[in-house]
Amino acid sequence: MIRSVVVGLDGSAESRAAAEWAAREAKRRFLPLKLVHVWEPVPAPVALAQFLGAEAQQGWSERVPREVIEDLKLRHSGLDVSVEQAPGRPAEVLTDVAKGAELLVLGSRGLSGIGGFLVGSVGQAVVAHTEQPVVLVRAGEKATGGPVVLGLDTDHPDDTLLTFAFEAAARRVTPLRVVHVWNPPPYFAYGLPADPELDAALGKQDAATLAEVLNRWKEKYPAVEVIEVSRAGSPAVHLVDASRDASLVVVGRRTRRSPLGAHLGAVTHAVLHHATAPVAVVAHD
Repeated sequence: MIRSVVVGLDGSAESRAAAEWAAREAKRRFLPLKLVHVWEPVPAPVALAQFLGAEAQQGWSERVPREVIEDLKLRHSGLDVSVEQAPGRPAEVLTDVAKGAELLVLGSRGLSGIGGFLVGSVGQAVVAHTEQPVVLVRAGEKATGGPVVLGLDTDHPDDTLLTFAFEAAARRVTPLRVVHVWNPPPYFAYGLPADPELDAALGKQDAATLAEVLNRWKEKYPAVEVIEVSRAGSPAVHLVDASRDASLVVVGRRTRRSPLGAHLGAVTHAVLHHATAPVAVVAHD
């Protein structure tokens, strides 16, 4: 069975931007693109209203995907694109559809007047429960030649996450900037005088650890230029800063199979809400 790049479509500017990003990604991967348009059935009393009746709802649900498909085919000749209409709760439907996808792409909204973006309840639920990679795209996103940025935990480097990031950079023929952030010494928290020699030693040690983790990956992907960034401080702050000129930011999410349910880590949550580039969340053990 041929897998596809799947994008959730609701007619908003954000979902249309996600569809455009997904079309480019499908062409890079030589895969078909599937638009999934989810609509929640209108309750019977409401459906009696003249402008919210079943016919109006059906017309709208058919018109939006048709317009998007026509637009995508004009800009991406040869793209194999299809649409699936699915009634139900969006988070549940998209999570289920993602099981057979190579990649799921969703839109996220900007917050006017606030330095961040809104990943709504649907987006957060899908990201937290989907084991396939999920990419969040902002409205107004445009293709750039910037690097792919990867946030990496050198204590637990995961092959799934590293493979996704290296292949994303290879497809785009762009550098991969790997960012690892280490905890500063305790005296930072207590306002004590800094120890430059200790800071330098810790920084050198962390940079060496990062280089060691990446060595075999650089051998596996010799065509990918790797930029190693080792910094002290907040991982979320450094990744958000790196996103400003990035074509894609890649972060991980540990899968949790327990009664406590799925969740997003603090760093991933912050990057989703504040990074300016598209963000790929890759689930891993």
